[in-house]
Amino acid sequence: MVTEQGIKDFLRGSGYIADNAIATAVFLALRMEKPILIEGPPGVGKTGLAKALSSSLDFPLVRLQCYEGIDEGKALYDWEYGKQLLYTQLLRTQLDNYLSVSADLREAVERLAAEESMFFSMNFLVQRPILRSFLSEKRSLLLIDEIDRSGDEFEALLLECLSDFQVSVPELGVIEARRKPLVILTSNGTRMISDALRRRCLYLYIGYPDLEREVAIVQARYPQICEELAQQMVSFLRKARELNMRKPPSVSETLDWANVLTILNAGRLTRAMLDNTVGVIAKHQADLQMVKELAMQELS
Repeated sequence: MVTEQGIKDFLRGSGYIADNAIATAVFLALRMEKPILIEGPPGVGKTGLAKALSSSLDFPLVRLQCYEGIDEGKALYDWEYGKQLLYTQLLRTQLDNYLSVSADLREAVERLAAEESMFFSMNFLVQRPILRSFLSEKRSLLLIDEIDRSGDEFEALLLECLSDFQVSVPELGVIEARRKPLVILTSNGTRMISDALRRRCLYLYIGYPDLEREVAIVQARYPQICEELAQQMVSFLRKARELNMRKPPSVSETLDWANVLTILNAGRLTRAMLDNTVGVIAKHQADLQMVKELAMQELS
């Protein structure tokens, strides 16, 4: 049986450094078969956690990227209308013979309606990410990414799916999950997620890591970087996050910067090195200036 420490060890093996809160949330989600709603600023490892779990637990990853206007046709299922039309064309002669014995139009319509299941069956059903995850032969990890980009109507669609792990298809009835997936929803907090959806999930907030954990994250991803440089760059970025930046550097920028400094064979962080690579950690003109001014105070 997987334990909380086992979760941390599995994730570390996939290059993801988890703290106790993350390991406990994942452990409970697996035991209770409940989704996890993960909130936090962009770039702190919410999506990365799902990918690391998929790899370490050997769960196929099924990802649904949310956006404004997403609906059930993109998230749950859709019908292959082109295939249905082609099927109708192929069977036109048989259909004509079948309907020709009808006494009148009403009877013909009734006979055709009775054969509706021929056109609305699993053969013509397009499995979108949620339904594909539910029908997976192997337990999967369903990542519903950036749920805050969607609207209230889409949240309502998710309620049945996440409560009972089933999808209602009017033409076929209720389709239940073969294996309940591990479900992770992420949100950058751009809008408030409804209480109805929150009730169905465990909640986890991932913020910026403390210095020790962020250094460990850097060294896990780039073991060739020296500890002194990792400490230097993380300390600098933590101070940069305290500035009134339009886009504060996240953990993803930390890793990008570590990669750049590794490529450049940097042994320590200097003002000259920062000036040459500042575009990796600051993404707006005003932010560039603030970071450079911080470097004047902190770096030699």
